[in-house]
Amino acid sequence: MSEIIVGIDLGTTNSEIAVIENGKVTIIEDAGHKILPSFVGISDNNEILVGDPAKNQYILYPEKTVKSIKRKIGEEIKVEMDGKSYTPQEISAIILKRLKAIAEKYLNKPVTKAVITVPAYFSDVQRQATREAGEIAGLEVVRMINEPTAAALSYESENPEQKNILVYDLGGGTFDVSVVSIEDDVVEVVASHGNNKLGGDDFDQAIADYIVEHIQEKFDVDISESRKAMAKINRAAETAKRALSDQPFAMIEEEYLYEHNGKQINLSLELSRSDYEDLIADYIDETLEAIHIALNGANLTVADIDEILLVGGSTRTPIVSKRLQDEFQKQPRSEINPDLCVAAGAAIQAAIIAGQKISGSAVLVDITPYTYGTSAVGELNGEFYPYMYVPIIHKNSPLPLSKTELFFTMVDNQKIVEVKVYQGEDQDALNNIQIGEFTVEGLNETPANSPILLKLELDLNGILSVSAIEKETGLKKSITIDNAISRFEAEEMEQAKERIQAIFGDKIENTSKEGTENNAIVQAKILVAKAEQLLDNASAEDKEDIVDMIEAINDALAIEDIAALDKPMEQLSDIIYYLES
Repeated sequence: MSEIIVGIDLGTTNSEIAVIENGKVTIIEDAGHKILPSFVGISDNNEILVGDPAKNQYILYPEKTVKSIKRKIGEEIKVEMDGKSYTPQEISAIILKRLKAIAEKYLNKPVTKAVITVPAYFSDVQRQATREAGEIAGLEVVRMINEPTAAALSYESENPEQKNILVYDLGGGTFDVSVVSIEDDVVEVVASHGNNKLGGDDFDQAIADYIVEHIQEKFDVDISESRKAMAKINRAAETAKRALSDQPFAMIEEEYLYEHNGKQINLSLELSRSDYEDLIADYIDETLEAIHIALNGANLTVADIDEILLVGGSTRTPIVSKRLQDEFQKQPRSEINPDLCVAAGAAIQAAIIAGQKISGSAVLVDITPYTYGTSAVGELNGEFYPYMYVPIIHKNSPLPLSKTELFFTMVDNQKIVEVKVYQGEDQDALNNIQIGEFTVEGLNETPANSPILLKLELDLNGILSVSAIEKETGLKKSITIDNAISRFEAEEMEQAKERIQAIFGDKIENTSKEGTENNAIVQAKILVAKAEQLLDNASAEDKEDIVDMIEAINDALAIEDIAALDKPMEQLSDIIYYLES
């Protein structure tokens, strides 16, 4: 029997985990839900919250909750949660650890290996940080594949005929576009482009800014300094965005939003779909520009594309399909669930690696979305320049690959060669991203112009290895570019593992429906207790509302109707926020 390797879509907004069973993809559910919101929080009683419980408490306790951590992965920063600092890898590891436990509960066996998807335009540093997150969570990341590639794998399993498809992947925090060729059970990514800082979060922010401006004009108050008020506005913005996918207008209403000079500010604002589309027009324009860059990289035109595949929840915004249809004169396909197809593709790739037989499984040929090279003395704009960029591995090259270039020493008896490795497309190396450097010391005493071989190797995960060799003596120095700004040392990695395990204790295993319900019950009881503490200082009107909500929550708890908790808990949270402001 082949080993189990799961497929994981670690998303900015939502995450999913999948596995192949009897040759078919299963998106593993947790308490009836296939999607786990990518929220992490700490509850009032110091329990770790992942997914819906963390998302639900975000409005009440934004300082105890972290969202959209994927946008910060690979950055040398820390985020605050309940007064403590965490790296993006650690927060991501908490999400992965929860997904791991969900799969273990479903499969009734340990899960130790995974294929994790990343945006096609993720840099080497971001890929390394994602791998580190997996390791902290107790997962061996056997492969990382690009999200559009995973979606194409999922698509190919249902549509094996030859065609060129454009995968338009607009998620919560990132955007990628890939040109993919499918032929004879081979899925080949021909070209990619994208932006790691563009997604549905930006759409939410555009609406939130619109709301803040409205409040400024109507009430003459800058509400943006209130973290709790902004948490509520951000939630309202996301709700409006989703509503405008299906309706021409959305009412944005929030009671008890803010108190200014002793007066209560309630929000009531109608947003039309056309106004919303105007707010995000520049973002959509940027995605269309990226499409043409990818098409040029593939040496194809709009007319050469047979199908357009929509991936990512943000593609549900109607203007996306409309603009793509105008551009390509064909309707984009969305019958494959845009939220789940990436996890499904990851599971397919995982099963192939594990040696499982899958009907319609394809050979995957992925590419590098970046050019990698080094700097050398040369001529730039007609002048001598010591940092001329020398590309060695070119963008859109198939993976894995190895390229070697010949360089020469500068002076007689040169003892040291400094090697700097860059990622980017600019002729000036200094305008690209330096991702590593090392020195080769103790060179042979030879005249200037002695040959030095510089070899770059890019593996299937898009991880880069570099070596420099003195041709005459064979003297070699090499590095794997996994020590860039995000890399943990071995001791730091172990400390991160212990830290994340410590905050979970044994509670991470409780991922059943009962466990999720218990979490909701705990949250409801905490909310009721807090509300009861505020009763004495509440106005008569507020007191009446609080009592009504407490009774509704207690009634739901008495009959164990967990779904009935949602509305009164949300309303009670709003009242508590207002009273505590």
